[in-house]
Amino acid sequence: MPRRQGYALLIALVAGTAALAAAVAFAGSLLFSGSGARPQQIAVPDPRSVARTPAAAAHSTGLWAATWTAAPVTGVVDSYNSSALNRRTIRDVVHTSIGGDAARITLSNAFGTRPLVMDRVTVNTRPVTFAGARTVTVAAGGQVVSDPVAVPVAADSDLVVTLRTPTARGPVTVHERSHQTSYVDTAWGTRRTDGWRYLTAVDVHTRTATGTVAVIGDSLTAGTGSSLDTNSRWPDVLADRLGGRYGVANAGIAGNRILRDGHGVRASARFDRDVLDVAGVRTVVIALGINDVQQSPQETDPQRIADGLRAMTLRAHARGLRVVGATLMPYEGYATWTPRSNDVRERVNALIRSGGIFDSVIDFDAAARDPHRPTRLLPAYNSGDHLHLNDAGYRRLGSTVDLTALAPDRPTSDQL
Repeated sequence: MPRRQGYALLIALVAGTAALAAAVAFAGSLLFSGSGARPQQIAVPDPRSVARTPAAAAHSTGLWAATWTAAPVTGVVDSYNSSALNRRTIRDVVHTSIGGDAARITLSNAFGTRPLVMDRVTVNTRPVTFAGARTVTVAAGGQVVSDPVAVPVAADSDLVVTLRTPTARGPVTVHERSHQTSYVDTAWGTRRTDGWRYLTAVDVHTRTATGTVAVIGDSLTAGTGSSLDTNSRWPDVLADRLGGRYGVANAGIAGNRILRDGHGVRASARFDRDVLDVAGVRTVVIALGINDVQQSPQETDPQRIADGLRAMTLRAHARGLRVVGATLMPYEGYATWTPRSNDVRERVNALIRSGGIFDSVIDFDAAARDPHRPTRLLPAYNSGDHLHLNDAGYRRLGSTVDLTALAPDRPTSDQL
């Protein structure tokens, strides 16, 4: 079934059978933990013996690499009362970039003020354990990585991670504006949500992929303006082009800046957590800076933005990683645009293009601007607000990336 038709079918099935799906998930957990027939176990490396980064060399036993990530953005307090949230079930729907024969997940309580307890966790209905136990406690401000679970994961497919919490304590660590429908089941029934809760990474044990490309960006990387449940963000397009040979980990946060906190922790401060520590990371793509230019207080010194980008590149180089960076796209017509801020943007782009910041450059500016009015987006790519792109625009960005620039040690793009 074509991938985008599959999304609509998945959402319809999940929404129409919410209660049944939750029951099946946890009934499956009991079945596999009892004395009955068990799924065939596969040999996977002990997760404690496999470094999360950099990627282990490809060999016959495979490696662990991220197939999906989401950067934690904030902590939210649910609108339902506490009794309704007790024993609530969360079903995070995510889309994979590479496949494997086993999976492990990362749960984050980054913005929680109390320990977070999870007493039932499944990946596509297969039970997940943490240090051998079904129940896990995540410290306030902390995160945990699960044990490997023997579950087949297909590339370019939807995957459901189900989490149950026995109490309503929060705040909930969430990635908002995911452009993907997930679900929360409470005593009040099932409701849809566009936020991924607690889940920040899915890694797979793979014998076919070489590693993962980690992308850090803002709303233009997170996919603002793209269609719901279609996985039309430009990193999704890039993952399609890579065909399961490299994972793509999207660490975009809408409104994110390089130099200041605001919407999410500033990129320079979250760089290790969201990029350098991604499982199997081989190459880093940085697409940041437009919010430093256009958000209040606006950064008026292009050299400060360039220095912030260069500092992240040097940190990646210290890990032996290659860094590819993107130019800043035009946004005349957006509420914050001024000739002065546009001048800063163009001077940042000049510094990026001149070299010395990244190992290679993706010219998103040239790809998306109107050739007749280069301070504006091409109308065919404009989502309507003159800053964010539509699906066609994101397809254009994803197709602009030179695949050979992501892994220059490989002689041809056919080997990516």
